[in-house]
Amino acid sequence: MIVRHAKAVPYGYDDDFNRKLRDRGKNDANQISLKLIGDGIKADLIISSPAKRALKTAEIYAENFRYSIHSIQIEEDLYEGMTTQEFVDLLREISEEVQTVFVFGHNPLVYHLTNNLVKLFNSDMPTCSTVAVDFDVESWKEVSARGGDLAFHLTPRMLK
Repeated sequence: MIVRHAKAVPYGYDDDFNRKLRDRGKNDANQISLKLIGDGIKADLIISSPAKRALKTAEIYAENFRYSIHSIQIEEDLYEGMTTQEFVDLLREISEEVQTVFVFGHNPLVYHLTNNLVKLFNSDMPTCSTVAVDFDVESWKEVSARGGDLAFHLTPRMLK
């Protein structure tokens, strides 16, 4: 699952890293994560950018999934920027016990990662977009760019 952080305050760009979520963003993150729970999805691993708006979005999902917020793995490069290959390498390091991983980040990175992981993605990534990418592999070590299938794409607007 690739998730763009929820709606953040529209100011504070001079300290972008510390921008907080708006109330709407918190509500959107709750709605999407509760919808996923209702669909039987759970989180085995959560990885997040360290930026406040992404981490808070991850924490909201984690709380709803009953996943310890202290177990959220912080990945600096989800804020700083990473290539698709670096992201694939990150996925290839995931333990084989993990079935479902949630990764929280920012645009344009999350859009580019989604676009480069699936065979076809022709959508936008508005705030709190949650994209499920299925890899038909036996091991995380077999994940590759363009090797995934788009299972679904949820946005807050879809739940209104």
